[in-house]
Amino acid sequence: MRPGWKLLAGLYPFAAGAMGVNLFFASLIGTWLGWPALTPWAAAAGGLVIGVPATWAFACHILRLMKQAEGK
Repeated sequence: MRPGWKLLAGLYPFAAGAMGVNLFFASLIGTWLGWPALTPWAAAAGGLVIGVPATWAFACHILRLMKQAEGK
């Protein structure tokens, strides 16, 4: 079953924000390896992109939980 647009639209801001924060902190950890840290703006832009598949995956997870709760 595919997630509906309403569910995806409701989850996307949270997924994009979480991915942006995760990307920023991952870039800070990468500085231990000598890599440059991302600016907060670059991490936010990356979060907008990475948030799309994260939203899809979480929406599919929510639908599986809903089916399980209904007993199907």
